[in-house]
Amino acid sequence: MGFAPIKRYFLPFLIASILSSIFGILNFTLIQPLLEVLFTKNAVQIVPKPSGSFSIEYFVSLFNHYLTKVAVEKGKIQALWFVAGVILGSVFLANFFKYLSALVIENFKGKTVLNIRQAVFEKTLHLHLGFFSNERKGNLISHITTDVQEIENSVGRAFSAIFKEVFTFVSFFFALFYQSTQLTLFSLIVIPLAGLLITTVNKKLLQDAQEVQQRQSNLFTVLDETLGGMRVVKGFNAEKFIKNRFHSENQGYFSSWLRMSYRQQAQIPLTEFMGVLTVTGILIFGGSLVLSGNSTMSASGFLTYIILFSQVTRPAKEIANAVSGIQRGVAAAERIFGVLDFQNNITDKKQAIEIQELAQEIEFKSVSFEYEEGTKVLDDISFTIAKGKTVALVGSSGGGKSTIADLVPRFYDPTEGHIFIDGKNLKDLSQQSLRNLMGIVTQESILFNDTIANNIAFGTQHSEREIIEAAKIANAHQFITETSEGYETLIGDRGGKLSGGQRQRLSIARAILKNPPILILDEATSALDTESEKLVQEALANLMKNRTTLVIAHRLSTIQNADEILVIHQGKIIERGTHESLLQIEDGFYRKLSTMQG
Repeated sequence: MGFAPIKRYFLPFLIASILSSIFGILNFTLIQPLLEVLFTKNAVQIVPKPSGSFSIEYFVSLFNHYLTKVAVEKGKIQALWFVAGVILGSVFLANFFKYLSALVIENFKGKTVLNIRQAVFEKTLHLHLGFFSNERKGNLISHITTDVQEIENSVGRAFSAIFKEVFTFVSFFFALFYQSTQLTLFSLIVIPLAGLLITTVNKKLLQDAQEVQQRQSNLFTVLDETLGGMRVVKGFNAEKFIKNRFHSENQGYFSSWLRMSYRQQAQIPLTEFMGVLTVTGILIFGGSLVLSGNSTMSASGFLTYIILFSQVTRPAKEIANAVSGIQRGVAAAERIFGVLDFQNNITDKKQAIEIQELAQEIEFKSVSFEYEEGTKVLDDISFTIAKGKTVALVGSSGGGKSTIADLVPRFYDPTEGHIFIDGKNLKDLSQQSLRNLMGIVTQESILFNDTIANNIAFGTQHSEREIIEAAKIANAHQFITETSEGYETLIGDRGGKLSGGQRQRLSIARAILKNPPILILDEATSALDTESEKLVQEALANLMKNRTTLVIAHRLSTIQNADEILVIHQGKIIERGTHESLLQIEDGFYRKLSTMQG
């Protein structure tokens, strides 16, 4: 996805900005001839009409011609009306084209931000799970919301500053050079000194802006963790701890923001002061030249020059303000492009194979895995799951069972070794076709703040009859019909209006509706009470019929009928066999687990 192409907006914006600037500057260039005609004590002479050439001198001479003609033929009062009409028309056109340029900027800004936000979200969706293990959700939410908002605020400023205000600034200087080369060269000695001072402030602003963005991300993280874990917060009477934590982050954000704001606000008076200082210098220098007779400028010309130069501070101030505001946008953009440029380690090959079915088996061959370099989570794992068979993984927590399950749908890639489906390496298959073969039910039921029907049909198109049939197989139909709106009942954030067993049965119904040939069950019943476990276990038994299943079990009673049980300990397979054969091993790990569970 590309961002908003600048070409579409650049030409209309440039044309509107140029015309706005020309008509804006024209107002001030008319001051000198007006003063000379209206307030001269001598007889007014008609200025000859100039020959056609597109230049400031041509337009000024043309205006002088008509002004003097009106003054001579109709009198100075009519000349005054003539000038007022020209200035009024010029001001109207200047503001009309200014409005058009603003419309172009808003369109460009909105389209750019729309595409950036969409690009960040899509990139986030396609990153591998390892990224989310290291990145806090608060940071990601901040990228998509506040960081993008900062870019939105700075894009318009940048576009206007780079094209419109710079052009206006340069145009004013052309007009100033036309009025007096000597005075303008003098002003160019003073202006860089102001620019150097403002640049120093801007460097500090960028550092402050980066800190503000990070502090804001920290606030989002605390909010997300608190709202998601409110039961634990209240259950452990941890409100004071969380309040202090949030206060600390909030205070840190405020301090950073205040420091940045002080520097931002300092730029405006600093720019104005430097502008007035420059005008004062020109007033003294130029006034001395005019009064001493060492300048070709008339008094009216000098007054016009001062008025023109005073207007230079407006685009200069706008440019300075834009640069100030852009600092936050730059800091936000750096954070956003950190996500957009993140190298995804789990990608499809150019000629990835589309797999349609599981015909024979899934094979792990000498698989090892590390989340962090030097720390093996899995070490030389080899086993096979034949089509239609069930393989169970048991062992102590942290042994690597869930990691094995995450490797099958290719949420991660092995550090060493390979995983095959029907002899094809997972890395050679397209991720979409691979995951289409799989249904995953985890210990934590992942549900969304939507209706029951939409949660069951998540990401797929199915009829109401198919959804109800899946719910019946998952032992969920009865409790669904007892809810207020049946299948159209909203279940709240993360399914908070349902019990654990109900949420789990909806997850199973979702997997049943997908009808996958491969099933991954990651401790799907470990968090349930006895009654709920029984209902969920029946639902799982229905789900597992005629499917190739990898089960991670906490309770051994749930996997006694597995075709093979692998005992995983510290990343290795230390025992393997059926339930009965493993119980026969003297001092075996599985036998000890079975004894402890009674």
